[in-house]
Amino acid sequence: MKAKSSVNMVIAQSGGPSMVINQSLVGAVLAARAAKGIGKILGARHGIAGILAGDYVDLRKPSVAKLNAIADTPSSALGSCRLKPSADDCRKIFEAFRRRKVGYFFYIGGNDSADAARIVAEEAEKEGYPLVCYHIPKTIDNDLRSCDHTPGFGSAARFVACALKGDDLDNRALGGVKIDVIMGRDAGFLTAASALARENRGDGPHLIYLPERPFSLDGFVKDVQAVMKKEGRCVVAVSEGIRDAQGELFAKKFAGGERDSHGNLQLSGTGALGDFLAKHLKSEAGVSRVRADTFGYLQRSFPGIASKTDQKEARAAGAAAVKAALKGKLTKGTIAIVRKPGAKYAVTFEAQPVANAAKYTRSVPDAFIAPNGHDVTKAFLAYARPIVGTLPHSEIL
Repeated sequence: MKAKSSVNMVIAQSGGPSMVINQSLVGAVLAARAAKGIGKILGARHGIAGILAGDYVDLRKPSVAKLNAIADTPSSALGSCRLKPSADDCRKIFEAFRRRKVGYFFYIGGNDSADAARIVAEEAEKEGYPLVCYHIPKTIDNDLRSCDHTPGFGSAARFVACALKGDDLDNRALGGVKIDVIMGRDAGFLTAASALARENRGDGPHLIYLPERPFSLDGFVKDVQAVMKKEGRCVVAVSEGIRDAQGELFAKKFAGGERDSHGNLQLSGTGALGDFLAKHLKSEAGVSRVRADTFGYLQRSFPGIASKTDQKEARAAGAAAVKAALKGKLTKGTIAIVRKPGAKYAVTFEAQPVANAAKYTRSVPDAFIAPNGHDVTKAFLAYARPIVGTLPHSEIL
C-alpha cells in the first residue's frame, strides 16, 4: 500500500506495561510526525478496546518535550488491555478505520499482541480493506521468537538483579533462607537475570530455578541444605512458572483458575507459591528462618531504574516500525531486534512477517542453563549484561 497524504494512523499499547513501552510509542509518533504520507496520528486508549469504543488521543498535539517526558515514564501512557479480537470485533474495527480514513495500525506488545495484530491484518485482507499493520515488540518476559531480546526485558531484568543484590545483602546480615518468586510463566529469562546480582565471593542468589527445568520439592530441599552447609545461608530465585516432572505448574493449585482472553492462566499477584515453598522448607529442611517475597508486578513499571540500552532500543523499534510500514514491503509485519555477531554489542532492527512474533513463544536456551539445573552459565551472563547495563557496586568485609 502506497502512502497517501489523506491516510491516517492509529497506534495502541497492549498487554502488560513496562518501563520502556512509552519509548516505543514516542519513537513511532515522532517518526510519523516527520514522515510524509501520514495524516492524523491517533492513540487508542486501552488497545483494541479503545478502537472499538472510539476512544482516541490526538498525538500530533503534545509538544516534543511532553512526548519525551512520557517516553521516560514507565507503564502504558495510552492504557492497555488483554483482548483477543473476534471476527466481529475486526469488522467493527474496519468500520471505525474507514470512518477515520486509517491506513496504518501499530500495536505495541508481546506475542499475544502480535497475534491480535495478525488477526486484524488477516481479517482486513478478507474484507478487502487496505491496511498496513505492524506489531512493535514489547515484553519483559523476553520470549518473542523474532527477537534476540525484547524491549522491556533489559529494564525489568535490571530491577530483578538490583532487588536480588539488595536481598542478598539483607540475607548476609540476618542469615536463614530467602526465596524470591519472579515473574515468568513459560520463560525463565527474568529469573535468570538474578544471577547478574553476584559480585562478591559467596553472593546470592545461590539457587536459580527456571520453568525450563523440572522442579522437585525433594531436590529443592537437598539443594538448600547443601548451600546452608557451605555458606551458612541461602538466597533463592525461583520463577512463578516452575513445573514438576509432568509439566504441571506448581502455582496452578494457587492460581484460582482466572484466565485472560488468550487463555493464559493468571499467576502473578499472589504470594501463595512463595509461602508454600517457605513453609515446606521450614518443615522439611530443618531451617527455622525462611522468608519469601513475590515480586509480582513490581518489575514492570518501577521508575528510575530503566536500562539505558533498553530505552534506546525501545524507541528505535517504534521508529523502525513506522519507517518499514511506509516502505510498504510488508502489509502485516513486526520489528525484530537482531544482535550483530562479534564481541562488541550492537543490534539491527529488521522488518519481518508478523507471524514470526505471534502466538508462540521461546524459552531460555539450553546453553544458558547450568548442567545442575539450578543456575545459569557464563554464556547467559555475556548475553544479558549489555542489555541490562552496569549495576550498583556493593562492598563486603
